[in-house]
Amino acid sequence: MTATIRAVLWDFGGVILSSPFEAFRRYEAERGLPADFIRGINSRNPDSNAWARFERGETDAAGFGELFLAESTALGHPLHGREILPLISGELRPRMVAALKQVKARFKVACLTNNMPLGHGPGMALRADRAAAIAQVMTLFDAVVESSKIGIRKPEPAFYQAACDLLGIQPTEAVFLDDLGINLKPAAAMGMRTIKVGDPDVALQELGRHIGMEFP
Repeated sequence: MTATIRAVLWDFGGVILSSPFEAFRRYEAERGLPADFIRGINSRNPDSNAWARFERGETDAAGFGELFLAESTALGHPLHGREILPLISGELRPRMVAALKQVKARFKVACLTNNMPLGHGPGMALRADRAAAIAQVMTLFDAVVESSKIGIRKPEPAFYQAACDLLGIQPTEAVFLDDLGINLKPAAAMGMRTIKVGDPDVALQELGRHIGMEFP
């Protein structure tokens, strides 16, 4: 028998916010870098590279910058990490925020985010109005699990279990939305129903089928 859904778990960047990959690609085009060069660096040695260490709080922004420089130099295009940090924080997706509010009325909701020690968008000063809007969205969640605070990150299974423990649910009672397949696989293996977010409209249609809701 399929477990009843009690909670919906949301990635932040790439789900509630637009994907940083869009900003990466614009930067690469402007600088004459190979397409998806930055994303390719981040996918190499995914458990121990500069990105992973920063998201687990094992290094600071300065250390990340130098580590990323070494990794990009080894691949033929020196790029300091300080150039990348301002690209991370995307724009709020109003339709996703509206859906989150709608879901919250009937289900527990949690944010599962791989982030940096300084929070969303390190290395850049967010406009006061934008920072306030993001902070307001974060208050909607019943629980927020941040890699930089707990020292583990997606796709480590313990990260997902931490979210379930905070909500008092079993993994089989959750739906999880993320824009990266690598983050969804362990969640699915634990019994969560998973949704890969590309087109937000398509993702919300799939979510609606799982939880019996329609999103205008």
